[in-house]
Order: sequence, then C-alpha cells, then structure tokens
Amino acid sequence: MTPSVSDPARPTLQRTFRLQWEEMQQSWVLLYPEGMVTLNDSAAAILQRCDGAHTLDMLIDDLQSEYGVQGIAPEVHAFVKHATERGWLA
Repeated sequence: MTPSVSDPARPTLQRTFRLQWEEMQQSWVLLYPEGMVTLNDSAAAILQRCDGAHTLDMLIDDLQSEYGVQGIAPEVHAFVKHATERGWLA
C-alpha cells in the first residue's frame, strides 16, 4: 500500500533527482536525467526539507517557524502530493 501524504512518512527526493541552486537562473532547480524543473521559492523551501529526517508535520512546523506564518499545512500537503505524483518524492 502506498502511503498517503497525511501519513507520518518522511518524504525524500527520489534518487534520480537532485536539488541545487542554479546561479545562472538565480533559482533553485530540480535536476533529473531528462531535464530540469525550475522551482519557485516555496517549492524549494519544501523540497529542501524532504530529506528523510522530517515528517510532514515537522516540515510544516519548521516552515511556519522560519517564515513566521501559520496555516500553511493545506498548501504544503498539496505540493507534497503533487511532487509525489510527479515522481519527485519517495
């Protein structure tokens, strides 16, 4: 059974993907063998925390604390679901 994004799973990037700062584009990108995805700041902040050490709740708490915002859980869950469906996250 595949875990849902509401499970206390610890999302991590799939092995074929690499997150890095791209100086030429002045943005974070997700690299994979077939290409590259340019990320907005929010997506990059979420993916940087998808390291296998953070649960989704920990990730959300960390983002809310760092950026001084509350109530972002629905957006984070939606993005993690999207990233999982795209095959970016394990």
